[in-house]
Amino acid sequence: MSCLMVERCGEILFENPDQNVKCVCMLGDVRLRGQTGVPAERRGSYPFIDFRLLNNTTHSGEIGTKKKVKRLLSFQRYFHASRLLRGIIPQAPLHLLDEDYLGQARHMLSKVGMWDFDIFLFDRLTNGNSLVTLLCHLFNTHGLIHHFKLDMVTLHRFLVMVQEDYHSQNPYHNAVHAADVTQAMNCYLKEPKLASFLTPLDIMLGLLAAAAHDVDHPGVNQPFLIKTNHHLANLYQNMSVLENHHWRSTIGMLRESRLLAHLPKEMTQDIEQQLGSLILATDINRQNEFLTRLKAHLHNEDLRLEDVHDRHFMLQIALKCADICNPCRIWEMSKQWSERVCEEFYRQGDLEQKFELEISPLCNQQKDSIPSIQIGFMTYIVEPLFREWARFTGNSTLSENMLSHLSHNKAQWKSLLPTQHRSSSGGGGSPDHAGQGTGNEEQTVTKGNAP
Repeated sequence: MSCLMVERCGEILFENPDQNVKCVCMLGDVRLRGQTGVPAERRGSYPFIDFRLLNNTTHSGEIGTKKKVKRLLSFQRYFHASRLLRGIIPQAPLHLLDEDYLGQARHMLSKVGMWDFDIFLFDRLTNGNSLVTLLCHLFNTHGLIHHFKLDMVTLHRFLVMVQEDYHSQNPYHNAVHAADVTQAMNCYLKEPKLASFLTPLDIMLGLLAAAAHDVDHPGVNQPFLIKTNHHLANLYQNMSVLENHHWRSTIGMLRESRLLAHLPKEMTQDIEQQLGSLILATDINRQNEFLTRLKAHLHNEDLRLEDVHDRHFMLQIALKCADICNPCRIWEMSKQWSERVCEEFYRQGDLEQKFELEISPLCNQQKDSIPSIQIGFMTYIVEPLFREWARFTGNSTLSENMLSHLSHNKAQWKSLLPTQHRSSSGGGGSPDHAGQGTGNEEQTVTKGNAP
């Protein structure tokens, strides 16, 4: 790609040999720093990786080396302006739906605390607005709108911003995944061992973190961003790159919407920092850190949920569970999520192969089957965490239900393993190859190399 770039006051000019001179006014790459001192990223600041653009460029023979593909990927951020600048009209609000659909959606919301809640059906009934509709309902039922004196129109505008900044073309890391994690988080917040200690602030933080924990996810993992020398990898020094971006983007949207502008400055500072702590906890590379700490607390029986720090830690654990709870859902939903996340892996692998980059673990469709990926993920990531969560909840009805689904789903995947792998898969493969991509997702088990 032949490009002429002139950066002045956020404006970048591109000269493309296949088109006339193209001018894109980019606010997306402008970093905001509010009074709280926490860096925020304006909506759409994530370098959108347009697979179609890469594929089209290949046909023209302009890309053939790793150096060129890295350079092209670094240009993607200049194409991903905010939704408004790109002229994308938001999806139809719920009230434009047929009354029959509205009635079914309302009926589903009455059962939002049930573990068998079908988020895929709910998303269809709400015309693709599952995240906005779910959050508005939960904020209302938990009394958060009244408690924090939130403006309903402003809340809706903020939630639309969050939902629209998820990439619908991602098979897995999209707004439906965010809605699914939020629904799971709501279930965990109602666990008796936790619920009686939670404050309205705890509940709001848990729901907001769940809704925004993967916002603006590009559909590729951290190692991919690092090896293509992505500007965010450099910005965050290769540490929790995606999670840091999700957090900073959320702060940017909170400030842009002014949802919390009426609250005291000290309170908004605390909310922003706690949101960061929750979202950063979803980094799968920190799995052992949190699991070891949880085990120690449970062994020593020293969790004091009256203490704000212990409550926050359990909110982190709850969000981590919600983020990777797909294997604990009923088989029909769990299987669909598994197929979606593996499709996202395989897309990354195809992209890496096309441009002669090393294919990341779990991303080679010819070698990494869905059953083997899922069995490894369940064995080394999901089971250890959810068994400790069950200990914390006192083996509640929900925890026992989730572990039962997990056991059943693992057996189902084992029955679907390719014949040649069954005898050697015992626990689903070695830790070096177990993982799945969640919210950060790099759901890897080791070395941070899986998506």
